[in-house]
Amino acid sequence: MFATGTLAFALVAGVAFAAPEEERVTSLPEMGTFDKFGLFSGYVQIPETSKNLHYMFVESQNSPSTDPVLIWFNGGPGCSSMLGFIQEHGPFVINSDTDYIVENQWSWNKEANVLYLESPAGVGFSYCEGVKDCTFDDHKSGKDNLTAVLEWFKKFPEFGDNELYISGESYAGIYVPYLTYFMDQYITEHGSNPDVFTPNLKGFAVGNGVTNWNYDTTTAFLEMGYWHSLYDTELYDQFKENECDFGGPYMLRASEKCFELLDEFENLVSDVNIYDIFGICYGPAPHPALYESNGMPHKKHFTSKDYTPWASRPASSKKEGHRLQELPPCTFGNPLLDYLNLIEVRENLHIPQNIQAWDLCTSDIHYVIEPEGSQWIYEALQGKYRMLHYSGDIDGAVPSIGTQNWINTLGWESTESWRSYTVNNQVAGFLESFEGGLTFATVHGAGHMAPQFKRPETYHLIFNWINQRDI
Repeated sequence: MFATGTLAFALVAGVAFAAPEEERVTSLPEMGTFDKFGLFSGYVQIPETSKNLHYMFVESQNSPSTDPVLIWFNGGPGCSSMLGFIQEHGPFVINSDTDYIVENQWSWNKEANVLYLESPAGVGFSYCEGVKDCTFDDHKSGKDNLTAVLEWFKKFPEFGDNELYISGESYAGIYVPYLTYFMDQYITEHGSNPDVFTPNLKGFAVGNGVTNWNYDTTTAFLEMGYWHSLYDTELYDQFKENECDFGGPYMLRASEKCFELLDEFENLVSDVNIYDIFGICYGPAPHPALYESNGMPHKKHFTSKDYTPWASRPASSKKEGHRLQELPPCTFGNPLLDYLNLIEVRENLHIPQNIQAWDLCTSDIHYVIEPEGSQWIYEALQGKYRMLHYSGDIDGAVPSIGTQNWINTLGWESTESWRSYTVNNQVAGFLESFEGGLTFATVHGAGHMAPQFKRPETYHLIFNWINQRDI
C-alpha cells in the first residue's frame, strides 16, 4: 500500500525515482572523494515564496535503503545546521581548537541517512527576500519545515519507506517538536489516501533543547551554578528572598532588583563557557574564537547571545551602566567560517554566487519567540511517537535540572526508574523512561552541543534508542 502511494507521489512530482544527480557532491577539499556513501547538497523551495532552504544529505554508510532518515536542526533561532555537519556528527569534522578536518569515527551516518536542513530561510546558505518572507515565529517556521521536508522527499522518493526521526539541539527544542506536530497533523489528514505520500514518522530526539521557559535557561543556570559552586550562598539566598522569576523568553517577569543580582552572578561567571562550564572559553588568545579572514565578511565577535539569543534581557533593563560585562564568546568558529566560505567548497555544494557568505548564526532574519514553548506538544503527541530528550550535564545554557523540572510537571508514570547507563564500561549518563513514549537521558561530561563531545556516549545513546537496543 505504501509503495503505491510513494510511486504516485513520485509521478505527481514529475521526478525520477532516484536522488537528483545534479545535486550530488562528488568531493570536498580535505574530505576527498565520496565513493563510500552518497552526499548531496541543494535547495528546497517553499512554494509561492522567495524562501529557499539549503539542505545537506548524507547517505548511510551501512544500508541506506533500509536505515532510518534522521533530520537535524541546530538552534538560535538563526544558527546554521551545517554546524552539526562540520563540527558535531558529520562524516568529517573540525574539532574545537583545531583548523583541520578529520574523519569522524562517530559520524551519525554510520547507521542513518542524515538530512541537515538550514532553517529558517536566511540562515547559513538558505535565503529569502523581503520582510514578509524573512519574518518567522515558532508556528510559521514549523510549517515551513514541514513543507521543506515534503519537498525534499520529492527529490528523494526512494527514502519514503524509511523510518523517519526528527532531531536537533538548543532552540531546536522548539523546531523539532513543532515540525513533528505539524507532520503528525499532515499524516492524520492524508494517511488514509494511498495517492498522497506521508512520511514514515517514528519519533523525535532533542538535545539540550529549550522546551518550557518557566524552567529552562537562566532559571536553571542559577540553580545549576549554585550547586556547582559558581557563586556563594549569600547571593543564592538573595535570589530566593527577592522571589526572582527569570522565566519566559527575555526574562520579562524579573524585577530590576533581580537584574542587579543577575549582574553579580554574570560577572562571577563572565569567563566561564556557558555551553560547557568545565570547558575552554574560546575568545582572546591563546584560544581565539573568531577573526575576519578569507576575504569573506562575517562577524569579528560571536557571543553566546548569537547562538542563544533568548538569553538576552529586555530592553527595559538595559539602563546605561547597568551591565558590567558581556557574556564571553566561547563558541569555536574560525576554521568553520574559513572552510565553508572557500570558493571551491561553495561551488561543490552548489551554492549560487549571489548567496551570502556562510555564518554560524545570523541576525538578519526577524524571529518572534513565542512564550508557550513546546512542552504542550509532548503532551499532545503522548503515546503516538517515541520521544527522547537528552541533556549534556555540564551545559549552563539549557541545564539538565530545568529539563528534569518540566518533565516532572507532566505527571507521567515512570516505566523505567532512574538508572545509569554505560559505554566502554564507564558511566556515560543516567536515564529514566515514562509512559507515553518519553525517555530522558543525561550525557555525563557533555555540554550544550552533546554530539560534539569527543567521546562516543551521545552516538551510542541516540542509535541504541532509535534501534531499540539496550541502553
